[in-house]
Amino acid sequence: MPVEHDAPCVAILGTCDTKLDELLYVRTHLLETHHVRVKLIDVGRTPGTHPAIDITQPSVLAMSFIRPNDQHTAPLRPEDISQLPRAQLVSTLASRAAPLVASLAATHDLHGFVALGGSGGSALAAAVMRRLPLGFPKLLVSTMAAGDVRPLVGEADVALLYSVVDIAGLNDILRPILENAAGAIAGMARAYQARLNRETVAAVPTSVGEGERCRRKRIGITMFGVTTPAVTRARGLLEQYGCTPYVFHATGAGGRAMEQLVSQGFFDGVLDLTTTELADELVGGVLSAGPHRLEAAARAGVPQVVSLGALDMVNFGPRASVPERFLSAGRTLHEHNASVTLMRTTREECAELGRTIARKLREAGARRENTEVWVPRGGVSALDREGEAFWDPDADAALVEALREELQAEKDEEKRVNVVERRENINDSAFVEGMISSLARMMQLQLADGS
Repeated sequence: MPVEHDAPCVAILGTCDTKLDELLYVRTHLLETHHVRVKLIDVGRTPGTHPAIDITQPSVLAMSFIRPNDQHTAPLRPEDISQLPRAQLVSTLASRAAPLVASLAATHDLHGFVALGGSGGSALAAAVMRRLPLGFPKLLVSTMAAGDVRPLVGEADVALLYSVVDIAGLNDILRPILENAAGAIAGMARAYQARLNRETVAAVPTSVGEGERCRRKRIGITMFGVTTPAVTRARGLLEQYGCTPYVFHATGAGGRAMEQLVSQGFFDGVLDLTTTELADELVGGVLSAGPHRLEAAARAGVPQVVSLGALDMVNFGPRASVPERFLSAGRTLHEHNASVTLMRTTREECAELGRTIARKLREAGARRENTEVWVPRGGVSALDREGEAFWDPDADAALVEALREELQAEKDEEKRVNVVERRENINDSAFVEGMISSLARMMQLQLADGS
């Protein structure tokens, strides 16, 4: 059965000088079993010459692009990279392949992307995948997929498939894995193409400006298990305003993903209810979102309501993984489950977290008109209630006092962010309703018909 001209197209990326047989095996199954179109992209150190290669290594190197500092990069030749150290080779090829693949995806000439790699090839392919939009199918068959995959995935929706054996010769273990990979990416590519077709039809406006007016407002929300009741209530309220909520699990990667999407202009508003990742960054927990958490919305001028969700805790793995310095200090621990141990933040840490939140908002350019901080005096999580494991009014008070003091240091009245204190716990309905009402006011939202 021949491949139809309008069938989805899948890019296969790999080093054709070391993994050609495996790449061709995937290519054959995509063409002959799944009947999709294929573009084989060579990113090897030495250029491949097989006629099945659609985009050669010299063509990849010939790509030029604009660096963030507005410097234009010149095209390269194969001899320019032949002697580069491995790490530099990977970064150089990735920097050329990424804009090439991204441009093909942007024009809908590609509908899926699959790559095969060991450590270096996986790093190269993952860098390319992270340049592709969310929702675009990305599958990486890797020898590295069974370890710490954070460097590969980042904040992208990359699907990983462990190769079990090295991608170094076809055998009875690797063949079915590669066949599964071909089937998976072909199915994803067909689903993506169908979605594009549906969205193209649905996006045609009947009058000028109607498309933007009819789009539901997008609201980013942060959540943890101990703030789930609050987020569940917030979602229901936002839907009454005709908004689409996007909930991010505050596990480090979740916070980074939301910050990135905010900076890209994806969201119309933010309910940053769960800022717990700041505690992990300060104290040394395992769920830090890095040094730039809680900055994107203020920099972009996106309306936001910020709260103090789960700042009563720092996250570790199993109890045995908690650093000895905390155990010997007699810190309060709570076993959330067999894999997660929570540690209560101290009064001193809470005070520093309050100052951190205030400084971040001020330095990122938050303004009174589009930012508020809501303080739940009844506790910042489900564990921070009277009688619960992390109830500590003194630590919570230190958090709030430091936050207020630092925010009040702003001399410009328009930049002095308003702090709203309420007696409820963060998960209480009245507290959540107040936050949503405030966000709706800043965004000038109206209740949808029938709400």
